[in-house]
Amino acid sequence: MRRTLFTFAATAAGITTLLALKPHQPPAPAAAAGPTGGTSPLQGHGTTANPSGVYTGDTVDTPYGPVQVRITLRGGRLTGVTALRTPDGNPRDREIASYAVPRLTGEALDAQSARIDAVSGATYTSGGYVRSLQSALDKASG
Repeated sequence: MRRTLFTFAATAAGITTLLALKPHQPPAPAAAAGPTGGTSPLQGHGTTANPSGVYTGDTVDTPYGPVQVRITLRGGRLTGVTALRTPDGNPRDREIASYAVPRLTGEALDAQSARIDAVSGATYTSGGYVRSLQSALDKASG
């Protein structure tokens, strides 16, 4: 009986210790909302104020196929993201892209940047999307 109680207590203490460990990353700074309810994806890049236009990101090769996006900026705000290329070599690749790309697009529009989370189950597609999106934003910033 004592051994069982000791084992239980030691296990509980170990789990509590592991759960108390936190990554040593500073919290992300809160973005200040502008007059339109968000921030410009190009703030702080030293560019012309409120750029507008359509910019195509680089094609990013992933293990499952290329990913490329095109963005639309209006008044310095990200108003549209279109996936031009996504992995489509087989039905599973198309299935993954069909659920991942709309989520990534929604997150990019909400975040007004390429700082978005990957979609679970679509790690490579998410990584390619983010890299292509960032390259398009970089092109817009000059």
